[in-house]
Amino acid sequence: MNICFVVSEIETEGVGTSVILLKKAYERGHTVYVMGVGDFIFHHDSPMSLRCKKLKNNIEYSCAEEFWVQIQEDTKKRKLVTSQDIDVMFLRNNPTEESNDRHWAEHSGIAFARMIQKEGVLVLNDAFAMSHAFIDKLYFEELPSLIKPDSIVTRSLEDLLKFWEEVGKKMVLKPLEGSGGQNVYLIDEDKKNINQIFETISEKGYVIAQEFLPEVSKGDVRVILMNGKVLEENGEKAVIRRVNSDKTEFRSNLALGAKAKKTKYTKEMKRIVDITAPKLIKDGLFFVGLDIVDNKLIEINVLSPGGLDYCEAIGLPDFTETVIKAIERKVEYKKLYNNSLSNRELATMD
Repeated sequence: MNICFVVSEIETEGVGTSVILLKKAYERGHTVYVMGVGDFIFHHDSPMSLRCKKLKNNIEYSCAEEFWVQIQEDTKKRKLVTSQDIDVMFLRNNPTEESNDRHWAEHSGIAFARMIQKEGVLVLNDAFAMSHAFIDKLYFEELPSLIKPDSIVTRSLEDLLKFWEEVGKKMVLKPLEGSGGQNVYLIDEDKKNINQIFETISEKGYVIAQEFLPEVSKGDVRVILMNGKVLEENGEKAVIRRVNSDKTEFRSNLALGAKAKKTKYTKEMKRIVDITAPKLIKDGLFFVGLDIVDNKLIEINVLSPGGLDYCEAIGLPDFTETVIKAIERKVEYKKLYNNSLSNRELATMD
């Protein structure tokens, strides 16, 4: 198959889940393209064009880092292809991580992906589902309340203080559109700096407050789902506990220094997955990350979930072959059924 991975920028992309998935597609003999979110070209009445790097056939490497450096440093002119040249587009750019001078990049990837999806390319996750779930913390609020902590979304400090009283004077504040644990604060009984914190977060938009879960001191668990099921390979599930070695730090983001550990898949996690999965399948969300604390889902990640790059180091399979094989099957189904299956159906079809 011909598969194109969309990242924020090739030059600045680090070695993470996107790169190891891209590497596995290459190793399985597929024609692999990679492009930045700024490399779409639209011309009226013509197929969408993409300015990509096409991976050459003779890359020599011993690890993912060497593999990716060669691609980044390849000075060969980028190839111009159209939507007719590719079978699959895998959106792996994270709009919430764009810098202030790249506001144009926040929505454009998904917007162009909707257009390319209409031209018959299989887009993962489904581009229209991604549009709907673009503010993933609001998408999260569409899930049943029994699996979530109590929360409120507002731009009013008065509302937040009332909520703080209701949840026992301990809550977590974070921007509605944010990721990676940035600008996330714990507000406890002394309400220290709450005015300043509120101003900082609300400058970026809406604020979400969640009740504080004491079990977060033990870290949280990232559960990676594919096709609405826990990603699994050789009987092992893609379930990663994230624990911060700093006991004063309640955030467990790997980007903030937390450590990944192997952990068990509990009945509480299974219950959350069972309740969440029907919506993900209906909406066409192929590859999703759930963040769980004890028996509560605290976040859902649909834009560019990560975690696979930590799996082998903690004794889990790398899972990438299972993901790429699933995409191969979708391309085969698309051909067998003469494009009669919708993108949304194919996106979560086993």
